[in-house]
Amino acid sequence: MRQAAAARALVAAALLLAIAASPPRAEAAEAEKAEGAFRVAVFNVSLARGRAGALIDELRQAPAARASAQIAQGMDVLRSVRPDAVLLLELDYDPAGEALALYERELAQPSAAGPGLVYAHRFQAPVNAGLPSGFDLDGDGERRGPADAQGWGVFEGQFGMALLSAAPIDVAASRTFAALLWSAAPNAAPPRRVDGEPYYAAEAWAALRLSSKSHWDVALQVPSATGAARALHLLASHPTPPVFDGPEDRNGLRNAAEIEFWRDYVEGGAAAAWIADDQGRAGGLADGASFVLLGDLNLDPEDGQGRREAVRALLTHPRLRDPAPESAGAAAASARQGGVNAAHRGPAARDTAEWRDEPPRGPGNLRVDYALPSSDLTVLGAGVFWPAPDEPGGGLMGALLQEGRRWDAGASDHRLVWVDLDLSVASQSD
Repeated sequence: MRQAAAARALVAAALLLAIAASPPRAEAAEAEKAEGAFRVAVFNVSLARGRAGALIDELRQAPAARASAQIAQGMDVLRSVRPDAVLLLELDYDPAGEALALYERELAQPSAAGPGLVYAHRFQAPVNAGLPSGFDLDGDGERRGPADAQGWGVFEGQFGMALLSAAPIDVAASRTFAALLWSAAPNAAPPRRVDGEPYYAAEAWAALRLSSKSHWDVALQVPSATGAARALHLLASHPTPPVFDGPEDRNGLRNAAEIEFWRDYVEGGAAAAWIADDQGRAGGLADGASFVLLGDLNLDPEDGQGRREAVRALLTHPRLRDPAPESAGAAAASARQGGVNAAHRGPAARDTAEWRDEPPRGPGNLRVDYALPSSDLTVLGAGVFWPAPDEPGGGLMGALLQEGRRWDAGASDHRLVWVDLDLSVASQSD
């Protein structure tokens, strides 16, 4: 199984293609970004569809012919922020990379939000969502369906990931960890039923993968002012939500384990001795390597469900720094919605996802999307694209419409998070 996963990851890496160089940045975006900064972002674009090929069919349509403006709104968020490298989450994966290619082609077109965005490099690889496990994981007597997949999904490749970059990607130095087993983690805690019996059969637990989608270490070579390239590792993941389970807390445990993987990976050395990638290489990140940890981690450090200590340990890890970006839109949304938001402990301005505020339909707004640079990097700025309703770009955001309590997700129920870095000083590992 590991060999097959490694082969699929290597084939997927061949999707790394070169296209035209990026056009000049829009004036408005330049005013927000310090000179020479390299902007890295993560954006859950919420383009997971209900059947294989549905996203491709939608992207083939002219924007005006689509039933929803969601795709165009999400692209306008990207055109407004104009990241130099961006991790896109919940963009369905297909082996030929057609959905991503269609998405990039449309993103390259200009709109009222700004000039088109063209990225010279891409990285995409298979995910575990929808991949059959061969086991009856949910105990319904069958070995099929989304809950019996390695990661929840109605088809293989749902909830995919893709990374777009203006800087070259070192494919040989990049790593994927889709096949890494959950049980391999030193502190792996198998879920147990109320009576203490294991939730998963022994054979299933031994074959269940750690990552519900995948974990990636994508190695960029970012040109500096001197012309020499600087290595920057983008650490990408999208852990399962710590909900939609029972008292066994199988999703809560897995969410924490997916996040804790990064703690061991960035520490490296003995802490990462249990880690092996799909390419057959063992161990974690090299000492002194510069990185940005990107992802929709589906876990808030203060509010909502889940084992919050897992994300707190990342935010306070000595190899990372937390820019703690805030937005006027997040604060305004929390105040407008009220509900469970009023009882949240974390700062509302740091929220990155806007969800329903009345349990059991939703946990309210939470901080779940992160762009966390390594502590050796100089941070020039950071932000969340969540304008207030009366600010430019506010119309791209979703809102809970008070009349009838109808939900309009807009571009996505998640907000793009970005960090600006000064990469002019070489790291210890360069």
